[in-house]
Amino acid sequence: MKRILLSALLLAVTTLQAQRLLTTSPSGGNKKASVTERIGITDVTIRYDRPAVKSREGKIWGQLVPAGYTDLQFGTRKASPWRAGANESTTIEFSTDVTIEGQPLSKGKYGFFIAYDPAQSTLIFSKATTNWGSYYYDPKDDVLRVNVKPVTTDRSVEWLKYEFTNQTETAATISLQWEKLSFPFTVEVDLNKTQVESFRTELRTDKGFYWLPWQQAAQWCLDRNTNLEEALRWADTATNPGVLGEKNFTTLATKAQILEKLNRGAEATAIMKEATPLGTISQVHQYGKTLLTQKRSKEALEVFKSNYEKFPNQFTTLAGLVRGYSAVGDYRKALEYAEKALPLSPNQLNTDSMTKMIQQLKEGKDVN
Repeated sequence: MKRILLSALLLAVTTLQAQRLLTTSPSGGNKKASVTERIGITDVTIRYDRPAVKSREGKIWGQLVPAGYTDLQFGTRKASPWRAGANESTTIEFSTDVTIEGQPLSKGKYGFFIAYDPAQSTLIFSKATTNWGSYYYDPKDDVLRVNVKPVTTDRSVEWLKYEFTNQTETAATISLQWEKLSFPFTVEVDLNKTQVESFRTELRTDKGFYWLPWQQAAQWCLDRNTNLEEALRWADTATNPGVLGEKNFTTLATKAQILEKLNRGAEATAIMKEATPLGTISQVHQYGKTLLTQKRSKEALEVFKSNYEKFPNQFTTLAGLVRGYSAVGDYRKALEYAEKALPLSPNQLNTDSMTKMIQQLKEGKDVN
């Protein structure tokens, strides 16, 4: 009985001692690292250990990192790929679904391995994320494999690193770089899909109790010409005071623009008549200029007139009348307002612009 108690005590002490080990640098001096970048609204996080070349240049690829799959003389596999780093398995995590080199990969966390080959290496994304290195690698855990060609670099990278390059709103190139080789692969996201799904989720939270997020979601879809019917429902909420919406120039203008894109022009025009009196001098002026780009000159002139009536003898509203009358061919009237606007110009840029307009109108030319 005493022996049993003594053994139990020794085990407890040993366990306690293990828990009290001091924090030290990783095995072999390899640096722990992580890098996170956002592609669209998708977070990509890579966690890895960084080995150094340590005067082994020319002895890394094909030697320290064997080609293909190799027997590591430990663990359960006789044919394992490289762990794409040092010590624990490298992991890569995606907060939404992505495509890797054009192939789909669901959101989640993956162990990341590379079967090195100088002509064509295989990148492996595995559902096994907690193994130490690749000693227990099992191809049954593979979720995706893609082939990439290693790229020779001019400058040697001493400490292995992962880097994001060629970034756009919907894609980025991730490359593992070490010594004089780089392994680049392209990650792409479906931004429209992921963003709209995010909007749907967030609008069900406390954020949905205010008109601005509904307006933001509707405007985003409008700007990208996507999910317009759903965007219209969001715009309806943003403009409905009965459900915490608010009728202001911004919310009404967004709704009108969506209706315009859905070929419901008459409804859009009616809403903008309601919105115009609510707008600031700049908002209404910009709306008038938008109508001009749509070749709706008479409507634009009426908008510029209403802005002038609300904010008389301001440079902006006078400039609006210049554009409006010029657009309908009344250059004499446009010139009259241009000459009134010139001395009210707020800066040299506007002075130069109005001076040019005056010259164009004297020559019988449209200033738009």
